[in-house]
Amino acid sequence: MTPPPHASDDFPTYPSGLRLAGRKVLVVGGGNVAQRRVPTFIAAGADILLVSPEVTPAIEGLVGSGEVTWSQRGFEDADLDGAWYVMAATDDVEVNERVSLLAEQQRIFCVRADDAYAATAFTPAVGTHDGVTVAVMGSAAADRNPRRSASIRDDIVAGLREGTIGGRQRADRPAGVVLVGGGPGDPELISVAGRAALMQADLVVADRLAPRELLAELPSDTEIVDVAKLPRGRSATQDQINRIIVDAALAGRRVARFKGGDNFVFGRGFEEVLACREAGVPVTVIPGISSPLAVPAIAGIPVTHRGVTHDLTIVSGHLPPGHPESLVQWGALASLRGTIVLMMAVDNAPMIAEVLLRGGRAAGTPVAIVCDGTMPTERTVLTTLGELPLTITGEGVKPPAIIVVGDVVGVAFPERFAGHPSGHSSGHSDRP
Repeated sequence: MTPPPHASDDFPTYPSGLRLAGRKVLVVGGGNVAQRRVPTFIAAGADILLVSPEVTPAIEGLVGSGEVTWSQRGFEDADLDGAWYVMAATDDVEVNERVSLLAEQQRIFCVRADDAYAATAFTPAVGTHDGVTVAVMGSAAADRNPRRSASIRDDIVAGLREGTIGGRQRADRPAGVVLVGGGPGDPELISVAGRAALMQADLVVADRLAPRELLAELPSDTEIVDVAKLPRGRSATQDQINRIIVDAALAGRRVARFKGGDNFVFGRGFEEVLACREAGVPVTVIPGISSPLAVPAIAGIPVTHRGVTHDLTIVSGHLPPGHPESLVQWGALASLRGTIVLMMAVDNAPMIAEVLLRGGRAAGTPVAIVCDGTMPTERTVLTTLGELPLTITGEGVKPPAIIVVGDVVGVAFPERFAGHPSGHSSGHSDRP
């Protein structure tokens, strides 16, 4: 059996967008290639018939959900009836050639997974973002390098996601506020959506702990307001921030409220949401990677571990135990056996340790203090709950720092806590 006579012609490929919704697409083969391509046909709304004696577990799941019709057998000529598009993706060259030749005879475009040049069509490197589809392919047979096409595709899609391509077309971007969580500090740990929102903003209102390096990437006409330089006082400062973002949005600007960590984990993000709602300003949220989870992970500490802890409590330590405005039930917290992650607690750590010890936590409980998490100056100080006050002073620990209390620290550093009741020893040391 020979391929179509024009298959080797070195003419440029004609690009076209196929509207496959509700139309039959035939896929012959149920292996890894089909597993990669079938979801794209599903996304296009195609009516998919897959013919193969066997399929991968992933494809079987798609069959079970009703998204694919599976004929559990080999290819038959009649399978092409009514098809608009065909993919020959078996590991049998003769079967692929037959599917391709029959499709050619019936004027049905066909892709061959084993030989891109032996059929009437081939699959470009495709990516999508925000309603835009990018398809990259060589202009002629000599230029069809799949790896190069995929690399170019990735660069274009990354530019779209980050806003470096098409990000300045603000005419279709409505005024409003988007709350962007910047993550724990490393600029590489911001979400793709968060970076794009910054690039699309007219005004960026940034906190001190937001990844500052990202501000240098903003277009030159983006206005930046550094709220860390506003007058001190938590309530007054928050009121000023609310006024800045609301007034700018009401003036028709696209505002990105940029802060470190996660907007809704001790980030006062919902206060800003409420201010926008009260003023009738559209507001959306792009959450950031939460520091109390990410910082210990970066330092190699699991905040949960099978057989060690079944509970995790994240606590703000900006107010000491016994403070009339503190909302933490410190006695109840002390009675828990699981992991405690303390945020904003460096100054009050000695008093917190005291109340936890008084409430029943063992003095030898492993503790890790992760300073400047994810940043070049990051360091991890190991100690125990009983020694925590002396360690804070002796090691010169300064904010920002995440304090992890619990046996998971011993799991992460068994050589430091070998004598602890759960199999670890007390003591403290640095880990850069």
